[in-house]
Amino acid sequence: MTKHYDVLIIGGGLAGLTAAIHLAQNNHSVCVFEKAPYPHHKVCGEYVSNEIVPYLASLGISLSNTSVAIDTLQLSTVKGQQIELTLPLGGLGISRYAFDELLFQKASTLGVEFAFPSVTSINYSNNSFTCLDSQKEVRHGEIAIGAYGKRSNIDKELDRNFINQKSSWLGVKCHYDYSDFPNNKVALHNFNGGYGGLSKTETGAVNFCYLASYKSFKEHKDIDNFNLKVVSENPFLRDFLRNAQPIFTTPITIAQISFERKKAVEDHILMCGDSAGLIHPLCGNGMAMAIHSAKIAAEKILDYFDQKDYGRTQLETDYGLEWKSNFGKRLKMGRQLQSVLLNETLS
Repeated sequence: MTKHYDVLIIGGGLAGLTAAIHLAQNNHSVCVFEKAPYPHHKVCGEYVSNEIVPYLASLGISLSNTSVAIDTLQLSTVKGQQIELTLPLGGLGISRYAFDELLFQKASTLGVEFAFPSVTSINYSNNSFTCLDSQKEVRHGEIAIGAYGKRSNIDKELDRNFINQKSSWLGVKCHYDYSDFPNNKVALHNFNGGYGGLSKTETGAVNFCYLASYKSFKEHKDIDNFNLKVVSENPFLRDFLRNAQPIFTTPITIAQISFERKKAVEDHILMCGDSAGLIHPLCGNGMAMAIHSAKIAAEKILDYFDQKDYGRTQLETDYGLEWKSNFGKRLKMGRQLQSVLLNETLS
């Protein structure tokens, strides 16, 4: 039997889960598609700005007991020139393993349904969406949110502009045991052809997540060799990698990361989080942006269901405009700032 929902959400990361919670608390039926059961690790910097704390609190979600308070930023160049400063707003260190699981449990208690097979297709027709998953099950929804992250086969199906452009970035993440790293610090260190972030998570493990250009990476055979020959050129990262003990058996990686411009609405699907636009990690906070974009989408969807004269066209227009107002300049500045920070002299 085909199931019908008010909202279908493709992707159960921070954006998808937050939107699901917001909508379910307002008595709307929601189905979230996620490729793997919770909890699981994802390639992510795992630092989130305190800007989202009040909104999460309004949803009944607290991170105070499952995160590390961070108030200091360290930034270094390839050669080790560094600066430290206080972050006026500050943030929290929390793994995606814990954060996503926390939101998943909250959504589940609210009656949000989860479909763990991945979505193979989504079609819009007759004012509704039809989703087909990898197990050939069909679900219908009046509204659809795309919150599946940096790239997906759905992007190819929608023929989005960025998906046909070659991407030059690779992401690598691993957790380490390294007691000497301060709890209150997030560190961002440059190396030739990339940059990496260090911060503590709720378990006491240090998350090391970096972006590397394929041009820089392809000259070396594997991650270990790249870490030794390139990443360790930065003295801070060299010291870390020499003394820290990896907790993961192997690092987690993601390829073809694109920072190209994306549309906030594609074929009537409201795009949230990295699906709508990815900011360079040295320049902004992607976790907070994902949650903020979910808030905007949920509020506009509630307007759509609550106001008789508020149609789909108005929904899509308003969401696109508000998304651009909140994140357009932020993403543009991120692109400009990244080009500066990757230049040794300018950095």
